[in-house]
Amino acid sequence: MSEEDAERDERDPRARDEHDSSTDGERDDLEAVVAAVRERIEPDADERHRLREVADRLIERAEAAATERCPGADVMQVGSTARNTWISGDRDIDIFVRFPPELDRETLAEYGLEVGHATLPEGHEEYAEHPYVKGTVEGFDVDVVPCFRLESATEIRSAVDRTPFHTSYLQERLDDDLTADVRLTKQFLKGIGAYGSDLRTRGFSGYLTELLVCEYGGFRDLLEAAADWQPPVALDPEAHGRETFQDPLVVIDPTDPERNVAAVCAAENVARLQHYARSFLEDPRTEVFEPDDPDPLDESDLRAHLERRGTTPVAVRFEAPDLVEDQLYPQLRKSLEGITTGLDDRGFDVFRATTIADDTAVILAELAVAERPAVERHDGPPVHVRSHAEGFYEAYADDSDAYGPFIDGDRYVTERPREFTTARAFLESERLFDVGLGAHIETALAEEYEVLVGDEIAVLCEEFGRELARYFEPRP
Repeated sequence: MSEEDAERDERDPRARDEHDSSTDGERDDLEAVVAAVRERIEPDADERHRLREVADRLIERAEAAATERCPGADVMQVGSTARNTWISGDRDIDIFVRFPPELDRETLAEYGLEVGHATLPEGHEEYAEHPYVKGTVEGFDVDVVPCFRLESATEIRSAVDRTPFHTSYLQERLDDDLTADVRLTKQFLKGIGAYGSDLRTRGFSGYLTELLVCEYGGFRDLLEAAADWQPPVALDPEAHGRETFQDPLVVIDPTDPERNVAAVCAAENVARLQHYARSFLEDPRTEVFEPDDPDPLDESDLRAHLERRGTTPVAVRFEAPDLVEDQLYPQLRKSLEGITTGLDDRGFDVFRATTIADDTAVILAELAVAERPAVERHDGPPVHVRSHAEGFYEAYADDSDAYGPFIDGDRYVTERPREFTTARAFLESERLFDVGLGAHIETALAEEYEVLVGDEIAVLCEEFGRELARYFEPRP
């Protein structure tokens, strides 16, 4: 209750009753929404039984294969299905095969693949820091991942070694009420587009979500806290005292004080959580828990946006490199930054920009200035700075293509021919490769790319209509 509300209530008991009634109504509305969403996302008894049956069978198979190769090995289920924080319809079973630390990495990888294939005969190999086996069993997506069994997460030899510690830590702290609130929070984050620690989304991981719910004590408490966050926000659940990170959200890993669990979480996703936390608390509704994908833009819609905005879009389109998203999107973002900096440096004033990818990839920049004059001003040093001024004057004195040097105020100035008068000319030139590009993006551009300017970008609607709708019809 605000100070104004409190003062008003003291003056007028009827106002206090009306305020309490309004607050109770808001609380009832929120609880009704929460109850409706919980009913939908809570796995029922049959779903739990089927998952448990499949998981137990696979764990037994993995244990037999692991101990046959290494008597000191054991097997552990990890992730949301192990912690009972999975949402109905999620189909992931993560099985970690833990080997003694004295085993070398090469043998661990070898044994890990053998155990994976013995557990999932129809599975296939994928690669993170070391290979693992992935497959499908009765509709469940299963990963069999080798790791080292260590005494502490600070001793990890690969990133996956932390995961068993995360599971053990949370299993000791999550009760039925908190696990229900974790599921609710995950669905909320999915609905607002901020769930997932992959490098395309750069949002909230499952582990981070669970830690936040534990830290604040529930779904509503987390939203109320997030609504008032003042980034950078630093949380240290186990009081390790290592708040030395520079991210907008810092959550010190309870099992490893050298790690910020929220390091991958982009500032915009922290802000997105804050926006929707305030919005939901003010107006509780089930719709916020469902992703709201926009209708794709067609060419007519796109041209209407361009006419209304009066900007000039330019796009570089090329064949997307054959990379997993966690490798592709950092390179796309690096290339986006390099290209937009190159455009800005040449006076084309990037208004807004984005990058999107599917079979092809696109770096799209919207320009406030599409063309520049044939000459550009180049200021020299003040005339009284003799050595530098004389050098500048001599450098341009015999340049027949330049205007000047002449004096403007107290310094030499020359007006020289501009290298590129249009953004297209720059983007189609070899100078494009002078900006900072991702390695694989540079290779792809060297093979072939296309530059689209103005309403030429309408050809992107067929492949990227939904992504263009998100760009031209933006929401939080």
